Amino acid sequence: MDALFEMNRITTRTISFRPSHFFIRSLASVSPASGPVKLNSVGPYQVFDRKAKRLQKDRAVARDGGERSRTVDYVRDEVADRLIERLMDIKRRFNCVLDLGSGPGHFSKLLETETTDKVVMLDSSEKLLNRDPDSEFEVQVERIHADEENLLETIPEDSQEAIVSCLNLHWVNDLPGVLIQIRKALKPDGVFLGALFGGDTLFELRTSLQLAEVEREGGISPHVSPMTDSRDMSNLLGRAGFTLLTVDVDEVKVNYPSMWELVEDLRDMGESNAVIGRRHTIHRDTLAAASAIYKELHGNEDGSVPATFQIIYLIGWKPAPTQPKALERGSGQTNLKDIL
Repeated sequence: MDALFEMNRITTRTISFRPSHFFIRSLASVSPASGPVKLNSVGPYQVFDRKAKRLQKDRAVARDGGERSRTVDYVRDEVADRLIERLMDIKRRFNCVLDLGSGPGHFSKLLETETTDKVVMLDSSEKLLNRDPDSEFEVQVERIHADEENLLETIPEDSQEAIVSCLNLHWVNDLPGVLIQIRKALKPDGVFLGALFGGDTLFELRTSLQLAEVEREGGISPHVSPMTDSRDMSNLLGRAGFTLLTVDVDEVKVNYPSMWELVEDLRDMGESNAVIGRRHTIHRDTLAAASAIYKELHGNEDGSVPATFQIIYLIGWKPAPTQPKALERGSGQTNLKDIL
């Protein structure tokens, strides 16, 4: 479904949504090791500076008493709305939902008493976690300040009916390990729903900065964080031990007056680069060249520039004896030729 939104702001951002394309990848390409990987068999890949990311979120909330942070909620609010639709498609009522990497509660604010009685919000940034009061939520709220990468240090195994993560998992260092922890924290037949930025996110900004650096400085540096390829997510869910997998992808396009407003909003979202070994400064002439390249390569007819946010949606279930299972090959009683 296509939609177009106008943001009533000092500098107008226009958000457009591309229809999602649905796919489920075959698990035949998974590593030949049988069964799900064990929790300690995957090492912690240190790609992101988790302390720097927490500080970025804290500082984003501190600006203007949190007003700037609220102004740039538009992407997360839309993704949360898409994610709640997927939860509503599950015809089940939950006693409690765990919102992993909740931020101020973009997803949790959409939960209704018909769906659950309580939501547990967990985030590594205490300031962001407590930005908004309980009065903005319809269900009972519990807040836990903890590291999303070490979920099982806070949440017991086999304790959760549903775990949701809305735009947070793209900042964890060991994504396979975190998925395993999520599966362990779920009760049998519990469900996990996730949304994270995919590899094509901000490709316009990435290419513009790279071309500008090559032109002005003779090389490139990592300014946009690496993100998960959508083609690999079903494999990761399968290896983590989830069943009944669903993966689909949306693209959210946001139009900005120029590259400068995009960079400003990313900072206020707490989505600045946190890659270990990143450059902390960029020359002004390189940024000016990147802005010009951005507008030349990707600019719209009205002078604005688009920014693409690729969103990967995930659904996986913890195995249980009561779950439906596929019939064995060759057990069908009807010939497909007779139907066609």
